[in-house]
Parts: sequence; structure tokens; C-alpha cells
Amino acid sequence: MNSDFSRDVEVVGAISVVPSILEVVCQSTGMGFAAVARVTEDRWIACGVRDEIAFGLEPGGELQVETTICNEIRDHRDPVAIDDVDNDPTYHNHKTPQIYGLKSYISVPILLSDGSFFGTLCAISPKPAKVSEPKTLGMFNLFAEMIAYHIEAGHAVEQTNKALLDEQETSALREQFIAVLGHDLRNPLASIASGMRLIGKEPLSENGKSIVGLIEGSVARMAGLIDNVMDFARGRLGGGLTLTRSRKNIAETLDQVISELAASHPDRIIHKSEWTDLEVDGDHDRLGQVFSNLIGNALMHGDPNEPVRIALVRDGENLVFRTVNMGDTIPPEAMEQLFQPFSRGEVRSSLQGLGLGLYISAQIAAAHDGTLSAVSANGKTTFTFELPSM
Repeated sequence: MNSDFSRDVEVVGAISVVPSILEVVCQSTGMGFAAVARVTEDRWIACGVRDEIAFGLEPGGELQVETTICNEIRDHRDPVAIDDVDNDPTYHNHKTPQIYGLKSYISVPILLSDGSFFGTLCAISPKPAKVSEPKTLGMFNLFAEMIAYHIEAGHAVEQTNKALLDEQETSALREQFIAVLGHDLRNPLASIASGMRLIGKEPLSENGKSIVGLIEGSVARMAGLIDNVMDFARGRLGGGLTLTRSRKNIAETLDQVISELAASHPDRIIHKSEWTDLEVDGDHDRLGQVFSNLIGNALMHGDPNEPVRIALVRDGENLVFRTVNMGDTIPPEAMEQLFQPFSRGEVRSSLQGLGLGLYISAQIAAAHDGTLSAVSANGKTTFTFELPSM
């Protein structure tokens, strides 16, 4: 049996009402064998079976399609009901009753919503039975419609699962590629950084020093991008971000970040509005990464003529870090994607970068059992990082 027919048998086998339908068919008609059959031009395959007369078929079993009346039903798509073959003017000399020793037979087509023919709901008996009555045919037609509905539902679930699996495989491959690429970029970048340090020790003109400084700045920016890519890949591949915890004054971690950003943005004002000293058990390199991303984001997107205001306060059992900048309000549609990877928002989309900073910051916050949120209205944007003080 090829894979398509195997799936059909599995789909019908997964329909919980089929055994009950076949039992009702046998009990209400007195017939000993009932089946849901998949019927094509060259195959007759039992997908669901109730056999009380030792006919000998199980799910997956086959009959030669040309020996069945179901094959004819596939062509004309009308029900066939035979009470007694010996007295039936149409089928008393038919080959199928002679081959299988049948006296009574009923079969109705199972038609899918697009009009395609799946197969039949059929029943046979070696004894005569009243199956041509309208109520019996009505019951069979109703059951056939129910089975068709469930078959289509099963196919839909199967297609959805396949599409999901394909997407998961594609996503995993993409993220593995990102991880490998990020890892392999570190070595040449480290070589460039070492070369610049050596050149920086040599006597240079002012222009030469300026060029070395520019290259070192580019190397630092590239290293930051690679770190973001690696963090992104770790988070999405399921391993999650790793934390190296230590107990340290959180204000010291933040002061170091502020000093670095102030040096790289000498024309900007970073104003500390509220402050607290508190020892925090956490990964301070990672926490510094959050502080750097949030303050850097405020410097990049905020009004250059306005200060970036930051606060570090204790709120009950939690520590709260907040950045506030004036500037363009972030549109609602951008706010919805703000903490998603590869999203830079719509405020200044021409800015360089991968758009991973806020996503990774949110992952670091979650790894510390904390939260990261944002509010933007009336030209004022506030990011709030809240974590247990521990």
C-alpha cells in the first residue's frame, strides 16, 4: 500500500465514530459485514471494518476493485441497495454476488465537499435483508456525510501539522545557520582587533590615529552585533540564555554602562534622576547589557536636544530601572512588535542594526524572572525594567 492510501486508512481509523457507525449499520440491518472503503480506479481498500461473518478483511485489506459494485458506484455515484440478489432484476446475474456469495448488499458513496469521490460506506450479508427501505438508505446517507466531514477534518489537521513541521524545520535550519555564522565571524574579527591594537602602539599621525579609532569603533560595533546574533540563536534554539550569577551592587554595574555610553556620546546628556544602591544576585554582565541596550536605544531614538533621564529605584521587593526620552512617539503598530526579533520599529527605520537589542533585553529580563515594558505617548517614551531585588 502506498503512502497516500496508508494515510487514508490512518485518517479513517482515527475517526472515533466510525466503529459506532459500523456497529449500528450491522445491528439495524442484520448484515454481518460493514466497511468504510477507499475506492479509486484501480484500488478498493478497507479503511474501517466490522466483520461478524468472518469475511476476512481488516483495515488495510484489499479487494480487486473490478470485482466490486463499489467500482460502479464510483462511476455513477448513486446508492445501491439489494434486498435479495435472487429476486433483484438488476443484480441477480451480477458477478459480485456470485464471487463473494452475497444475498444482500447496500453501498452509498462518500463524497467530499469539493465533489470528489472518496469511497463508500457498504455492508454485505450471505442472507437476504431489508436494506432498500427509505429509512435505511437515509441512515446510510447521513452516516456517509458524517464520515466525509471527519475525513476532511482529518486531512486538514494533517496538512496543518505538515505545514507546522516544515516551518519548524526551516526555522531551526535558519537559526542554526545564524549561530554558526556568528561563531565563525568571531575569529577574523578578533584578528582585526589585535591588529589594530598593535598598529595603535606604533607612532602615527593624527589622521592615522583617527583611522585606527574608526576601525576599532567598527570592530566593537560588529562584536556587539555578533553577540546579539549568538544570544538570539541560543534563545530560539531552545537552550536559552545562560546566566553567571554573582552578588554585586547594581549601581556599580549601571555606572560603568553610563560611563561607556557618555564617552561614546559626548554631545548628549544622561541625567540620573533617582538612584539607589542595592546588591543584586544576578548575571551583571547580562544586566549591564540590558542597561546598555535601553540607554543606547533612548540616545539613538530620542530628541538629541533633550536629555535621557534614567532612574534606578526600589519598589517593594522589586528593583526598577527606567529610561525616559523625548522624541517621536512610537506608533501603536510598532509597539506591538517592539520586543520581537529583527524589529526596529517605524520611528526611524533607516537606523542600522539587526533590531535584536530589545528582544535580547526582554530575554535577559525573563531569565532573571523580571519584566521589560514600554510606553510611548505625547512625544515621551519610557522603558521600564523590573526584576526581583533578591
